[in-house]
This record gives sequence, C-alpha cells and structure tokens, in this order.
Amino acid sequence: MIVSRLRLKNWRNFSEMDIPLRQRQFIVGPNGSGKSNLLDVFRFLRDIAKSEGGGFQKAVKNRGGLSKLRCLSAQRDPEIIVDVELAEAMDTEPVWRYALGIDRERPGSRQLCLSFEKVWKKSKLILDRPNQEDGKDPERLQQTFLEQINTNAEFREIARFFDAISYIHLIPQLLRHVEFIQGGIIEDDPFGQGLLIKIAKTATHTRTSRLNKIEKALKIAVPQLQQLRFERDEDTGQPHLAALYTHWRSNGVRQREDQFSDGTLRLIGLLWALLDSDSLLLLEEPELSLNSGIVQHFAPLIYRMQRQGKRQVLISTHSESLLSDTGIDGREVLLLSPGQEGSGTEIAADIDDVRPLLEAGLSVGEVVLSKNTPQNIGQLDLFE
Repeated sequence: MIVSRLRLKNWRNFSEMDIPLRQRQFIVGPNGSGKSNLLDVFRFLRDIAKSEGGGFQKAVKNRGGLSKLRCLSAQRDPEIIVDVELAEAMDTEPVWRYALGIDRERPGSRQLCLSFEKVWKKSKLILDRPNQEDGKDPERLQQTFLEQINTNAEFREIARFFDAISYIHLIPQLLRHVEFIQGGIIEDDPFGQGLLIKIAKTATHTRTSRLNKIEKALKIAVPQLQQLRFERDEDTGQPHLAALYTHWRSNGVRQREDQFSDGTLRLIGLLWALLDSDSLLLLEEPELSLNSGIVQHFAPLIYRMQRQGKRQVLISTHSESLLSDTGIDGREVLLLSPGQEGSGTEIAADIDDVRPLLEAGLSVGEVVLSKNTPQNIGQLDLFE
C-alpha cells in the first residue's frame, strides 16, 4: 500500500494542507518551510501504532507536547487534524482512510484528549469516535483505538502499515563511534547508529544478496573499492563491514566502516534502506556527503528499485543534482512556501509558470528550486 493523500490542519508549519502523494515524492522548499515537519507526520503515526513502546500520549510528549505540534497561526480554531488515505497503488481509489483530531488537555489533567478518531474502509465509515462508550468514560479519549490490539481488529492493516514506516537520516559519525556515545542507540534509530546490528540480524542469505547488490553500486560510485563484506570481530563478536580497495600492494588494502568516507557510509545506509523492506520509507536530504555525480543518478535508482518492490519513498531535498533527472514527473514534486499563516504547499505540475517549462523538457531542479531562494538573499553579501 501507499499513502495516496494527506490532509493536515494546524500541524506545525501547516495551517491547512490537502495534497495527493505519488509513489516517489520529492519535497522541496527553503529552510524553515517544514520539510522535516511534513515527514514527521508519518513518524508520528508510526509512533502511535508501533507494537512496542508506542501510543498517542508518548508520541505527542516526545515532540514537546501539544504546543509544539500546533501551528502558530492556529488561534481561533486550535484543533490539530491528521488525515491520510491509503491505496493499493497510485491513481486508484483509497482502500483505507484514517483521520485523527487532537484538541486540548483535559481540565485538571496533563493528559491529551482526542477530539475525534475515524476510520473508513473504502467509502464505509467503520469507526467514529467519540462514541457512546467514550461519552460515559471520557478518559477513553486519552488513547486511540489504533494503538490497541483489542480495538483495532477491523482495521489492523492500517496499524501494521504505520508501524512498518521507516525513516533514515544517516549520520556517519554516529555509526562510526556508536560504542563511545553514552546513552546508546536512539529509539527507532533514525540516524543509522544501529545499521550494523540490523545487517547482522538479517538472515544470512538475504544479507549476502543485499550486500552483493550494494557492492555493485559501490564499485561504480567509490573509486578503487572492489569488495564489500560482512564480518564479525574475532575477539568481541561485534559486527562490521569490511571493504577491499585496490592498492599498490598486490593484495590491496582492507578497511572497516570506521575508515570509510562519510559519503560511502551514507550510500551504504541509503541502499540498504531501499532494499530492506516494502514499507513507506522517509529519506531526509539523502544528498548530504555524496558527490553530485552520484546524486544525479539517485532518482532513477529509486525508480528502478520501486518497480521491483513497489515501495513508496518520500524524499526531502535541497539538491538540484538530485532533481536534475528529466524523468521526474512534476506531480512527484511538492513545493513548500513559508507564509504569514503557515507554509503553503503546491504540486509542481499544478504551478502555472512551472508546468510549461517542465513540458518543454527542463528538469525540476532547473525550474522549481529557483523558487526556494529567499527573496532578500542578496543582502547576505552585506553581512559583516
């Protein structure tokens, strides 16, 4: 399944939003326009639905509470709404729709309450809260039915979909030095600290197959790299990745991941994430640390891998190189624009002065990213 439509009200940067989503969706916009906050909508739903340690109250608390979630322009109507449609494929009718409203804390309590929770299967409304039981016991509205096994049986497919969502913004330094960082791996491992552990836990046959595919890509993208293998330390049993590089020595030189470049580590993490599952994948600025020549081929690479696994990928980016592929459809690009009442959202193909340029053969990077530039950016030249 994929998320085919997203509606938001008063969510962080967005006072109102109603947009269709494609199987491959690029999210662009200037700094502070809400790209990360848009991706966080799906992490929020995952955190509610996840089978271990999740739940509505914790998901809100982890984000700093209701005041941090609510759009600053929400004055007269403070209700936050997250509403998603799930379809089997692009351009098909939704199979599921899940909508959640968050109003305020209960008087005399620090616990949040739902203003509503609704589920549709196709066009039929199968859950509509608050219901009669919620009226008798208002404390029930402190939890969603989505997070409760005994109440989500009719729509557990939605809960499983949200629970499987993955997000990666790999930080090479955390992966290299994870054993020295106090506090261990951050929950859900958004920064790739646990990548080696995840690789180690993968079945041997699957792990070997994936690493062989990644090795083929690295041989093209990383000069002198000839071989990528998984191994364990003989003394500690710790998992490692080892690469063989051609060298003036006849047998070359072997290096472990702590000696890999930032770009190599990020590329390995991104390729593993694309191969790892068929669930919704959220990528934040995947171009960081990567050579622009590699980044230019990333969009078609995702497309080719999607044809095999049908995985939906949402990507935030500032990179013209990433968006230089003329095969990117204007419907696949969402442009965020900050405003006084929150950020606006537009599909590139629907923008009047963008559509004809895309139809003429210009790339999205050439046409759309110029709209990201702050109007007064030239004044930076006067800064002393």
